[in-house]
Amino acid sequence: MTGPRRVAQVVRLKDGAEEEYRRLHDAVWEDVLEQIRRSHISNYSIFLRDGLLFAYFEYTGDDLAADLAAMAQDERTREWWTLTDPLQEPVATAEQGQWWAPLEEVFHTP
Repeated sequence: MTGPRRVAQVVRLKDGAEEEYRRLHDAVWEDVLEQIRRSHISNYSIFLRDGLLFAYFEYTGDDLAADLAAMAQDERTREWWTLTDPLQEPVATAEQGQWWAPLEEVFHTP
């Protein structure tokens, strides 16, 4: 594959959580943003529609699983997740243990 790997994921926003979720993301902690960059993630966006959060990012590293594991070990990121995770819930079709469920890319214009 040439260029970055495109990754898309979805999770459900709990009823009544939109205002708090937006408030948190209006001021994402710089430590969290730095960890995202250290994990070779760029163009990270989160979209909202009808209670679904859709995330998209581009990955330029060599081992996404290892970089995501490193992110999950980062103390400030874990602290951030203690604020954001209670506002979310996996979609009904997520596999056991998945939070953000991956989406399959079915079309892309080169």
